[in-house]
Amino acid sequence: MDETPSVNGELILDQTCISDKNMVHELDLKGFGEIEKEKLFLKSFETLYLLYTKKLILKKNNKQIDFDIFMSICQKTDFEILTKFLIYRDLRNRGYVVKDGFGFGSDFRVYERGHYGEKGAKFLIFGLNEGQQEKMGNLQKKVEEITEMGKEPIIAVIERRGEVIYYKINRMNFFENKARLEDSFEF
Repeated sequence: MDETPSVNGELILDQTCISDKNMVHELDLKGFGEIEKEKLFLKSFETLYLLYTKKLILKKNNKQIDFDIFMSICQKTDFEILTKFLIYRDLRNRGYVVKDGFGFGSDFRVYERGHYGEKGAKFLIFGLNEGQQEKMGNLQKKVEEITEMGKEPIIAVIERRGEVIYYKINRMNFFENKARLEDSFEF
């Protein structure tokens, strides 16, 4: 990302719009945003990343919006935006192309390094904050659906200090305990 010059963007509703054709092409090649009518529209976590790396000059009504202001705007409508941003930033810094998830409760699709545009995403990432609870039945269903698609499910846990730790998860089988539950608790 270091070689990318600063990009000018305009905030339209909740998305950043990039109009410069050269920047649209360059950012699209690097896996940012979605092209619509020759303009590139960035998701909020992509906008935050480009603001954080000082690659984006974002304006709304000729007023410049910095990282902190945009984060405040995003948090009003998406209480998980900080978690998404931390995971997105970590994955981008590791050299991965990251796109918005497509169902199954996943936050992101992640492409193998060097394969964006050639192959589909290899990983689907779920973001969780340390201490956040997730029902095993829901997680099991997601894992089964993802593995049936040929993707690898990964849980990204954000520690209290903001570090991201990744856990690859596999299919789980839970069997009903056939013994009577009451017999287990006799004193």
